[in-house]
Amino acid sequence: MRALCGAMVISEYVDETHGVLKRDRRLLAEDPFQRAEIRRLVEWFLQKMEADVTRPLVRERIFKLQMTPDQGGGAPDSKMLRTSRSNIRQHLKYLGWLAGSRTYLAGDRLSYADLAAAAAVSVLDYLGEIDWTEAPAVKDWYQRLKSRPSFRPLLAERVRGVTPVSHYADLDF
Repeated sequence: MRALCGAMVISEYVDETHGVLKRDRRLLAEDPFQRAEIRRLVEWFLQKMEADVTRPLVRERIFKLQMTPDQGGGAPDSKMLRTSRSNIRQHLKYLGWLAGSRTYLAGDRLSYADLAAAAAVSVLDYLGEIDWTEAPAVKDWYQRLKSRPSFRPLLAERVRGVTPVSHYADLDF
């Protein structure tokens, strides 16, 4: 048995072993420049946005509730929450530009970039951290992703002790 680690490593392995059979439904583009753009955006969402926004918010709003004081649990750090929420705005501006200027984030087709971004956005949406009135292009893009049959089971998942916002599982919120 072999093991692979890392989101992009696994994605590229799946693409190389099964993607060519999907042709126009492939999640990694044929064109080398398009592949580079997909990789760049995947890295942006899985590294930069994760570090700036998702990881600190999840730690403060979810993990600390599950942890004992000896483990670092307790009340959320208000400074960390303010910083992360400020960072959300910047990431949403960029995401809004991408969603408003392209059919999908990396071009004309759904790609791994959309899946990486949707994962981050889904977490923030679950926590009610996104003001959708400030990000209409992101909302339109996210609604399309949420409406995909493969995404729906994720919307049914729940975090113990944390109730999602009321619109979280609504496809047309």
